Amino acid sequence: MPDILADLSRTAPSILPADVPELSDDECLACLARAVDAPDSVRLDEVAALIGRLAVTIE
Repeated sequence: MPDILADLSRTAPSILPADVPELSDDECLACLARAVDAPDSVRLDEVAALIGRLAVTIE
């Protein structure tokens, strides 16, 4: 199998929109708990962003 070259010099865009305020991990987790507690399909983007923000912290 041939090697695949990847351009690692490009940075990926942030997964959080620019208008999302900085949250501590505890605040982020609390927001996620509230969003999941009252399921609403309108908040799916918010839930995804919060999960992504926590996943980045864990890495």
